Amino acid sequence: MFSDVRACLRPSAIMDKAVLGLSWPLSEQSRHFELGHVLNCAVADLIVPQQIGALATHHAGLWECNLADSSLIWSGGVYDLFGLERRGRITRDQALAHYSEDSRAKLERLRAHAIRHGVGFTIDVEIQSAAVGQFRRVRIVGVPMYDGTVPVRLHGLKLIA
Repeated sequence: MFSDVRACLRPSAIMDKAVLGLSWPLSEQSRHFELGHVLNCAVADLIVPQQIGALATHHAGLWECNLADSSLIWSGGVYDLFGLERRGRITRDQALAHYSEDSRAKLERLRAHAIRHGVGFTIDVEIQSAAVGQFRRVRIVGVPMYDGTVPVRLHGLKLIA
């Protein structure tokens, strides 16, 4: 499994149809986010609490990953999708442990492609909810954000697929 992931990180993997089929140019960002304004700023400064609560009622939430240290910022809706306490802090490794092995491998490959090539992505994954222990399908929509030409974070939406 992991040899497959490493193979996809080689430059020749740019033509990997599975990855290209799930990624899209940043110019198409608004088309891939029904909440078009969502990705114009950092998750922490994003929208007023009433709107964040509305996302949770639709089984969706906002997420952000700092690429320098892999720290995560999640809205309450993402904690709910994972069946975790909203007050808790979670590391990226802890979050990845909730993904099925196949979903984790696909997400890692797509994430690396998005960062390397400056494209957004959409992927359906299976995560195991900590609250009920069952797998559920979750759609992840994400986009890299840049400081000049340097990718500094990924952020987007997670919702029940």
